[in-house]
Amino acid sequence: MRVCRRVRGRRVVVVGAGFSGLACALALHAADVDVLLLDARDRVGGRTLSRPLPGGGWLDLGAQWIGPTQDRMYALVAAYGLTTFPSPAHGAATLLLDGRPADGEPAGLAGLLDTLDELAAGLDPAAPWRAPGAARWDRTTLGGWLAATAPDAVTARYAGRLLAGGLLAAAPDEVSLLHLLFYLRSGGGTRSLLGAAGGAQQDRIVGGPAALAQRMADALPPGRVRLGAAVDAIAQDRDGVRVRAGGETHRGDAAVVALAPALAGRIRYDPPLPALRDGLTQRMPMGVALKVHALYPEPFWRADGRSGVATTDTGPLTETVDNSLPGVPGGVLTGFSYGAQARSLRRLPAGARRAALRDALVALFGPAAARPDDLVEYDWSADPWTRGCFGGMLAPGSWCDYGPELRPPVGRVHWAGTETATRWTGYLEGAVTAGERAAAEVLATP
Repeated sequence: MRVCRRVRGRRVVVVGAGFSGLACALALHAADVDVLLLDARDRVGGRTLSRPLPGGGWLDLGAQWIGPTQDRMYALVAAYGLTTFPSPAHGAATLLLDGRPADGEPAGLAGLLDTLDELAAGLDPAAPWRAPGAARWDRTTLGGWLAATAPDAVTARYAGRLLAGGLLAAAPDEVSLLHLLFYLRSGGGTRSLLGAAGGAQQDRIVGGPAALAQRMADALPPGRVRLGAAVDAIAQDRDGVRVRAGGETHRGDAAVVALAPALAGRIRYDPPLPALRDGLTQRMPMGVALKVHALYPEPFWRADGRSGVATTDTGPLTETVDNSLPGVPGGVLTGFSYGAQARSLRRLPAGARRAALRDALVALFGPAAARPDDLVEYDWSADPWTRGCFGGMLAPGSWCDYGPELRPPVGRVHWAGTETATRWTGYLEGAVTAGERAAAEVLATP
C-alpha cells in the first residue's frame, strides 16, 4: 500500500516497533507526518529475533519465513538491499503415527483439508462473523469438529496438532472452527500455509528478518525511534493524544497501537476503551509455542536420505525442519512444540526439558540426534513484551460478538499488528499490511 497524501504539521505516536509499527511509521514518514515510534524493548523487530552463530550465520529465534503472494515482504527485502534463499529441500520427510514410522499421511487427511479449504473459501476475511455458518462454527472447537468428522482418532489427533499447533500454536480444543477458517482464508488455504516450496515456508531472509527490521528503523529520521520506552497510558481528547512511556509524555494528533490485542489491553486508556473493545483484548490470548534449535556438526539426516522435515501425532514435538544455512558449517534441526505439549515442557526443570527434547529428536531421527553440540531455546511466553507466539487468537465463542471490534479506531487511537490483518494474518506480511492500513486510516482522518 502506498500512501501519497502529504500531511505536514501532524504528529503521530506509534506504539510497538515490530514489523507492523515499523511499516506504519515509514508510511506516515513518507507522507511528511512527524512520527515517533516507541518500543519497550531494547531493540526493534518485535517477534523476530536473530542470534549469531560462533562459526558464522545466525539462528532465527522467532518468525523466519516468507513465501509466494507475500508481496510486501519481498518488496521490503529488495528495497532495503537484502536477499532471500530457499528453505532446504533434501530427501524425504519423516512421519510418525502412534509412535511408529508411517509410509504416508493418515487416512482421510486430504479430505479433511479439502473440506476446511472449501468452508474457508466462503468467508470474507474482513468480516468472518457474517458467514452463514459463523455462529455455529464459532461455538465449535476444531478438536470437536475433527472428532466428529475425521475417520479415526489417529487422523483427528494428527490433523489437530498440524493445524491448531502448526498454524496457531494452540491445542485443537482451544481454537474455534471459525477462527481456523478465517486464518486459512487469510493465508490462501491449508496447502499454502503448510507448504515449503510454493508455500508460506518457502524462503528465508539472509541475515534474518531482524536485519530487515533494523534497516527499516534506520530509514526513519534520527531520534524518531525510542527504545526502552514502555507505554503504560494513552489519553485522548479533542486536542490530541498523550502517550506516557518511561515517565515521559509524548503528544500527538493520533496514536497507532501496533501490539497484539492482549498486550494492547494492558495499557491504561483515558477515557477507558469501549466495553466491547476491552472485551476483545480479554478474549484474544497469545499462542503457546516452544521453538528449539538443535545444532550438530553436520546435517547427518541428509546422509540417510531424509529432509529434516518431520511431523508426528504424539510426543512433545509436533514438527521439525532443517534450518541449516547454505555455506555455513554444521547442521540445524529446529523443532516446534505447541499448546499443551509446550506448556508441559515449560513446567520441567531445564535439564529435564532438554533431555525430553533430545529424546523426541531421537524418536524422529535416530541415535545421531542424541548428541547435539547445543540446544538453543527462546521462550516467547516468558518475554514480558510478547507473552507468546505466534500471535493472538480469538477464543471459541468470541468472533461473532467481539470480532467486529478488532480493527475500527477508538477516537484518535488506531490499531495495527498482524492480528488485525485480513490477508496473511499471523505472518510478517500481515504485520506490514496492517501497519500500512493503519497509516492510511490516520492520513484519511481530518
